Amino acid sequence: MAADHTDTSFHVTHETGETGDTLLVGLSQFGLAGLTAVDYLTTQLDLEETGHITAEALPSITPFTNGVPRHHTRLYSRADLDITVLVGELFVPVGAADPFSRAILEWAEGNAVDEIAVLAGIPMAHGPADHRTFYVATEDYREARLDGADVDPMGMGFLDGVNASLVERGLDTDLGVGVFVTPAHGQTPDAEAALRLLSTIRRVHDLEFDTGPLEQFASEVRQHYAQLSERLEAAEAHERPDDRMFM
Repeated sequence: MAADHTDTSFHVTHETGETGDTLLVGLSQFGLAGLTAVDYLTTQLDLEETGHITAEALPSITPFTNGVPRHHTRLYSRADLDITVLVGELFVPVGAADPFSRAILEWAEGNAVDEIAVLAGIPMAHGPADHRTFYVATEDYREARLDGADVDPMGMGFLDGVNASLVERGLDTDLGVGVFVTPAHGQTPDAEAALRLLSTIRRVHDLEFDTGPLEQFASEVRQHYAQLSERLEAAEAHERPDDRMFM
């Protein structure tokens, strides 16, 4: 039986008015590839924490490093950079995806965010030739970002959870939404999958950063992310996003 998340709510606290037009999102999903990628971005782009999201009526976590705690879902930005990065270490069950997405979308609308890009790993049967990034994106995002970007569309399938909620809003409004996905393996974090996502977002959003230290970065956070992965695997199957896709 699916868990009841009707009382679950999320609240965004943002400590500065500078957000930029673009929100980049990485969450605690399969392989933690998207989460690893955006966490790495905050370091490489020298971003500062400018806000966070809290959850009500949902089992929570409080991550910490060297005894210093932090919020599980955080917003990062920089005054001279036209993006905000959302780093989500909290696993959001499918049943809580809609209120979580609504909180992000209401914040985005209130801060003049024009587009959202989500980075994610997906569980799918694949061979070495499929170690690349694919997209599922609304028409306005495709026109603005993907013309000539050399990123392949995902052939067919369906999105679930937070990714589906964000894209659905993009279909009905002028908010551009792109979900970038790549096959990810069970080991945590999947540094190669994160690297593919980072290389893609660097081209698509014209960002400048070095991907060279990613392997070392992944090694440093492997133990922490392994614990997150255990929580993700322990979740009931109906609580996890499906994101079923086919070539």
